[in-house]
Amino acid sequence: MTDKTSFRGWLIVAACCVTFGLSTGIPYYNLVFFFDYFRDDHSWPISFVTLGAPIAVLLTIWVGPTIVPRVDPRKLIIIGTGMTCLAFQWFARLSGAEWEYYVCWCLYMVGYFLAGPIPHQIIISNWFKKKRGRAMGIAYVGVGVFGGLPPLILPWLAKQMPYTQVLQIIGFVILLAWPIALFVLKNKPSDVGEYPDGEAPDAETEKAARALPVEPVQTLSSLSKTMSFWMLVIGSAASIGSIASVNFHMKFVFESQGFVEQAARDAVWGMAQSCILFASIAGRVLVGWLADKYPRKYVMLATYIVVAASIPSLFLVTPDSTVFVYLFAVTFGFAMGADYMLIPLMAADQFGLASLPRAMSAILPTDTIAQFWFPFGVSHLRTFLGGSYTAAMTAVFGVALIGAFAIGLLPKNPSRTRSGEAQH
Repeated sequence: MTDKTSFRGWLIVAACCVTFGLSTGIPYYNLVFFFDYFRDDHSWPISFVTLGAPIAVLLTIWVGPTIVPRVDPRKLIIIGTGMTCLAFQWFARLSGAEWEYYVCWCLYMVGYFLAGPIPHQIIISNWFKKKRGRAMGIAYVGVGVFGGLPPLILPWLAKQMPYTQVLQIIGFVILLAWPIALFVLKNKPSDVGEYPDGEAPDAETEKAARALPVEPVQTLSSLSKTMSFWMLVIGSAASIGSIASVNFHMKFVFESQGFVEQAARDAVWGMAQSCILFASIAGRVLVGWLADKYPRKYVMLATYIVVAASIPSLFLVTPDSTVFVYLFAVTFGFAMGADYMLIPLMAADQFGLASLPRAMSAILPTDTIAQFWFPFGVSHLRTFLGGSYTAAMTAVFGVALIGAFAIGLLPKNPSRTRSGEAQH
């Protein structure tokens, strides 16, 4: 029987917290800082700057369902962070050719698919059952911590050296995930002779577990025939697309509201982004705890409503009213942090742990398409509406509400539904 004092699960959570922050938090939330630099340095319109990511998603979407289920999570993290580092080195050396910008984004996107949420979600789900929500919440704290620290110093660094050199430094920092993935992370407790939650089942529990039918791994075809699958796909895509549109365009929105000087724009963006990501930590921890206590459907629904409600407050931030940046950032960040973390928890509830890798390998690419195509759509909508960000972001608010409505349609008792399906 496993000695609880030697249970490595919480060490694994701490390791995931760091590798997740390095592989996902730093690159995703800080690459947007350079969007206006790309625009000005290469004379690219905003619509082109925001086009690189969605094109890359379409070209690399096969990575999630094809590679991720076949490779162990630790290897995915090592390979993916290496590719992300290479992408940042290339972003720092762009010649101005449009094709090169697309290739850079493709390299980054493959790294994101391999080393981003999925391998960390799988590792945490393998190590925990009873306390999975809390463990997942703590692991996601790394995204907020590691993503939120660079905005505090990026405006200062951009004054001290060329922005291209700052990109190179970020790329090398990401590689700090390697020693942790190699020497600390373990894919599942059975790899080291342990059990989920550190609790070995007693003889009666083991006998009862053996008597139960093995939970079937659902095929993508069977998942796609359920309402739950499509509501989770639509709800998560709409909410994540809305959040990404704010993240991608936030600096440009600030510019349109009077922060026309580069230093002022960098400073207000750094203030907002750091607050957003630190607030997301509170969102992840609190909602992770709530997800273990209350029905996850209602926790997720409340979170999605807060996401939508926070978007209009972005327009309160002006050079004369910079204090409103904290109202927007704290509300938006709290909901954003909880939003991403709840998706794998809800998927595990709806489809079962055995089917989680397959479900997430389908849901994450769909969410990623929304995550990068929605901001591009906002760019064109803004142009179509005569350069108005107010109207374009109002549409984003509407999409966020659609996401909340879809989550509200999820069934209350998914485990009962799965049990019924398994018997037929």
